[in-house]
Amino acid sequence: MLRDFLVWLATELGKGKGEYPMSWSEALASSLNFWGLLEGTHVLTLMLFAGTIFLVDLRLLGVAFKRTPVSVISDRVLPLTVFGFVLMLLTGLALFYAKPLLYYHNLWFRLKLVFLAVALLNIMVFHWRVQRNRHEWDTAARPPAKTRLSAAVSLLSWILVITFGRFIAYDWYECGKALPHWANAVQECARSEHGAIDIGEMPQ
Repeated sequence: MLRDFLVWLATELGKGKGEYPMSWSEALASSLNFWGLLEGTHVLTLMLFAGTIFLVDLRLLGVAFKRTPVSVISDRVLPLTVFGFVLMLLTGLALFYAKPLLYYHNLWFRLKLVFLAVALLNIMVFHWRVQRNRHEWDTAARPPAKTRLSAAVSLLSWILVITFGRFIAYDWYECGKALPHWANAVQECARSEHGAIDIGEMPQ
């Protein structure tokens, strides 16, 4: 059902009339200059968002800015974090809309979503549980263990989100190529327009 919706999104929504009609998704993907601007903006806002998150995480880990209260660093960078996150989300959704089927059948994109979910869940846990008693360790050079653990999960999750996002540009596991069975299964290559080819099925 999800793939059927993405097919409609990619090929039908906004499709006009004429000899070579394009959907809005196809028009966006074929717009070279706007696509480049969109992709560049996404990368820059990701850097802004991740950079501010890393500042806070390093303080929570107790490895940087030890003499500065956690609340001071957090409050100073929060507006930039929110600004970066909103733009990153909007541009990311637009990039996905331009090529939904390509991303849907992409191993790296799926891994990116997994760790994005982990990172967002960790943020909720931190704000609702971990920092309840922040006043007790706000000025401590080395925050409590659960705080450091949350910061470590955050740092690792966002690094993996960025890494897997970068790997999307490479076709190492592209459907239609000879791939291990697990890669075809995870990406649902059999349902893609390129099909699935298992390495074991290749002629010797």
